[in-house]
Formats: sequence, C-alpha cells, structure tokens
Amino acid sequence: MKKMQTLKKNYEFENVLKQGKFYVGKQITIYITKNKEDKNLFGIAISKKTCTAVKRNMIKRKIRENYRLLQKDLKKGYNIVFLWNKKNSVNSANFHIIKEDMINLFKKAGLL
Repeated sequence: MKKMQTLKKNYEFENVLKQGKFYVGKQITIYITKNKEDKNLFGIAISKKTCTAVKRNMIKRKIRENYRLLQKDLKKGYNIVFLWNKKNSVNSANFHIIKEDMINLFKKAGLL
C-alpha cells in the first residue's frame, strides 16, 4: 500500500486555513490552496470538543479512505485540509454521505 502525502506541521495547516479557498458541504468543509509540487498534500482536523478520540479517529478513517478512492481523479499540486462540521452529530458520520460530499466539493473547487 502506497503511503499518502499528508500535511503534518501546524504552520502548514495554518497556511491552508488562512490563505485557502473554502467549500462547505453537509458534513465536511474543505480548504484548498495551490502548492509548488506535483502532488496533493492533505490533512484532517477535527476539534476535541466535537467528541471522544475513538469517534474522531473513526471519522478520520472514513475521510482518509474516501480521499484515497478519489485521489487518482484529482488535479495535482494542491494542499487540501478537511474539517468536520461541528453542527453535525458524530453518529451521523456515514461513509457514503462523506463520499458524496467530497465529490460535490471537489467539483465546486474544480479539482475533479
């Protein structure tokens, strides 16, 4: 299995969140900026106030897997940060709804 390129440092997240364009969906929000590389870097941020660590990790796994499935169809050279919308219940985190949300947001952003 190929390792995915991720944003790891706090300043990388801050740059994307401050300078990036954002698109809001039903369950997730994405922030996107261009980078100077020929690959996409992504990160996931979910607030500790949202839920317990177990549920946050469950949401992260679902987002990560959906991104992996869509990754080959996306344009290259972007930093992408996924945020979980706090207004949604964590129990409503559904794999297929997240996938539809991602597809719609990437189409809005012009990455698909």
